[in-house]
Amino acid sequence: MARIEESVEVNAPLPAVYEQWTRYEEFPDFMRGVVSVERTAPGATRWVVDAVGVHREFEARTTEVVPGERLAWESVAGDVRQAGVVTFHRIEEDTTRLMLQLEIEPPGLLERLAEALGFVDRRVIDDLRDFKHHVESGRRAA
Repeated sequence: MARIEESVEVNAPLPAVYEQWTRYEEFPDFMRGVVSVERTAPGATRWVVDAVGVHREFEARTTEVVPGERLAWESVAGDVRQAGVVTFHRIEEDTTRLMLQLEIEPPGLLERLAEALGFVDRRVIDDLRDFKHHVESGRRAA
């Protein structure tokens, strides 16, 4: 399994950053490989992703929630095997550090090659940067 650890500082209060991260259905707005996310039950989601031109689907379940501080998940069915945790840290009143730890097992040859070449890590960095922009630009739904 590949392990990725990245962080980003978002110019927004911690509660706003945490709330936006929990709006999984909006992930396609700022994560380029995510096609759709659907809540299927409390703590359960169904994901459709396109990674390196390969269509994948998987289900995930939330394994830990500490409101305003920490969310953890793992895939439970489908094409993608992954587990992750995201933590939220107040830096200042209007600045929050989001830290992501992700373990992913690339399912196919193209995905393994992309991971070996560092493209998966780069995608995570870009997605976190796009999340930062999404929150800071105020495009949060009411």
